[in-house]
Amino acid sequence: MTFPDAAAHSTTLLPRTGIDLHTHTTASDGLLTPADLTTAASRRGIAVLGITDHDTIDGLPDAIGTGQRIGITVVPGVELSTTMPGPEIHILGFFVDIHDPIFVKRLAALTHDRVNRILRVVQLLNDAGYPVEMDAILSQADEGSIGRPHVARALIELGAATDMNDAFVRFLKRGAVGWAPRSPFSAEEAVSILVDNGAIPVLAHPFSTRDVRGTIERLVPAGMRGLEVYYGEYDNAQQEELLVMAREFDLIPTGGSDFHGHQTRDGRDLGAVNVPDHVWDRLQAARLTQ
Repeated sequence: MTFPDAAAHSTTLLPRTGIDLHTHTTASDGLLTPADLTTAASRRGIAVLGITDHDTIDGLPDAIGTGQRIGITVVPGVELSTTMPGPEIHILGFFVDIHDPIFVKRLAALTHDRVNRILRVVQLLNDAGYPVEMDAILSQADEGSIGRPHVARALIELGAATDMNDAFVRFLKRGAVGWAPRSPFSAEEAVSILVDNGAIPVLAHPFSTRDVRGTIERLVPAGMRGLEVYYGEYDNAQQEELLVMAREFDLIPTGGSDFHGHQTRDGRDLGAVNVPDHVWDRLQAARLTQ
């Protein structure tokens, strides 16, 4: 296996052989800046790092530039969050073209919808007696893609919630006092947007769909090419179950930690997932045929 741009200009004595294709920065709901996340990945021995912020690519230029300087490969990516009724389906896109004007415009519309949703969430919380401030929430994302995790952190700072899980369960999930829906956006549409961009669409954390096989059968005809098998929270048995389905549908088995800058659940720390070398080889091969 080869790691393009990963051999030169090392800033760490650790051997860089790791792969983590699912991480988030302050451009969306992560806690580390793109440059800081890339540097942290290098120190953890990661050679290939996927930056997959929610509905935005704003953090990619800084991450890619940092990766080039310190000698690790940054895979430009995104995580599109769909909004149709039922369990949320998230689609990762790898090797996104950040200079595609149509793609950039579509992401801007998604970000705008996110802001409008959070405005409604904040108003609902204020009406219920929880004085969360929108300016404080916006400042967390460095003017990037905001979401409910930013509101959850504000609730924790306010003392209304004890941790992220408590904030979501009591205030932000469907049916809670601060719940507000987003505009309709289907998984098929998300896959189509990524295909049109030339990116490789992958189903993120598949078990969250509650119907992995049915979701795959829906999205493969739309152009989905991968399945996140080696996910931070999945045990060996779950990974093997997903790997069987990936082989059945000829999908690339990808993997990552879903790191956000804080380890709230087992397996979510940066580089914590053992992603096999062949994942990167297959992704690179698929890039040439996309």
